[in-house]
Amino acid sequence: MIIESSHVVLAVVVAVVAVALVVLAVAVRRVLRAARRTSAARTRLSARIADRGGLLRARTAALKVAVAERRGPSRTRGSQRRA
Repeated sequence: MIIESSHVVLAVVVAVVAVALVVLAVAVRRVLRAARRTSAARTRLSARIADRGGLLRARTAALKVAVAERRGPSRTRGSQRRA
């Protein structure tokens, strides 16, 4: 009787461990999938921010050129008057 009950207990323990491993595998898979999505979203966001930063720098440079052109050659930076 003791031998049979120990086999049952062992079978139950093995079944519980197997179920726990399956649940753990599913949870790890979900976490890894979420991490990949987060990484992809972060990459897209970084690229978008870099693009907007580049556009802002280009617009700023264009505005500086336009202002310098409107001021004329005597008031632009780097120009020198010769007497």
